[in-house]
Amino acid sequence: MAAPPPPGVYVPAVLFFDENEEFDITAIKAHVLRLAEGGVTGILVQGSNGEAQHLSHDERKQAISLTRETLDQAGFQNVLVIVGTGGQSTRETKKLNEDAHKAGASHALVLTPGVWPKLMTLDNIVRFHREVADASPIPTMIYNFPGVTAGIDLDSDTVLALATHPNIVGTKLSCGNIGKIQRVASTLPSSSFATFSGRSDAYVHGLNAGSAGVIAALVNIAPKLHVKVYRLWKEGKAEEVMALQALLGHADWAASKIGGIGGIKAIVSTHFGYGQPFVRGPLKSGNPEALDVNPHYKVILQLIDAEKNCEL
Repeated sequence: MAAPPPPGVYVPAVLFFDENEEFDITAIKAHVLRLAEGGVTGILVQGSNGEAQHLSHDERKQAISLTRETLDQAGFQNVLVIVGTGGQSTRETKKLNEDAHKAGASHALVLTPGVWPKLMTLDNIVRFHREVADASPIPTMIYNFPGVTAGIDLDSDTVLALATHPNIVGTKLSCGNIGKIQRVASTLPSSSFATFSGRSDAYVHGLNAGSAGVIAALVNIAPKLHVKVYRLWKEGKAEEVMALQALLGHADWAASKIGGIGGIKAIVSTHFGYGQPFVRGPLKSGNPEALDVNPHYKVILQLIDAEKNCEL
């Protein structure tokens, strides 16, 4: 039977571009290495922060291979590469899973198609995920993110029904519903079906509810801090954990108000010495010069100070 990814901290990595919207290979590699050195368990390529929908199939394969090769060459063979593969058709998603496998991915994270939300009945959703899993050469996970699927929000009954498939081994719940995390995680252990919170503001609350960890955008900025929280939580140091969770919760909100993907790139490029804040249109590139005037930036500075002073 297929195995889920191990518990821990995962990051939906941003993908760096140059001013012509072409891959910035040097920055991509630098980011992958900083995340790995920060102790993450795995890197999610082409999650919602990886601009997958803006890439050709060849570019998707290149990004996966580049990530896997960069990790391997630096001695991080144990860091997993998971790939977001949800296409808008069953046929395309199957192809993306095959490509991900060939490029070195261990698991596929599959987003439910959302172009025709009224036609995505429960039967269609379940059939889609099962047919994709049937054909996938690597284990699949269910990605539930209503914000990018026209409001489609899988409930715990649906997730648990899909979890009976032998090749569906986990879920990322970016809906922020702690009750849903607890219902799924208390029914199925992470050794057979890994339930991950998809948001840093729900990170520790998800762990307390039984989650396997987190797959969250804020890890792009503060990987070491997220890893430290996980280790402290396992050690039962509740007071320290909740103090750090408060910072992560405020910073998660702040990052969302600074410009989304472009904002994360602007923060990373400003404070960690690589990359530029370019995105592919129609998204808006980040503006490092505007950071200081954003009222939410003070919290991000606190996060970065904590990250740079974090010892694992």
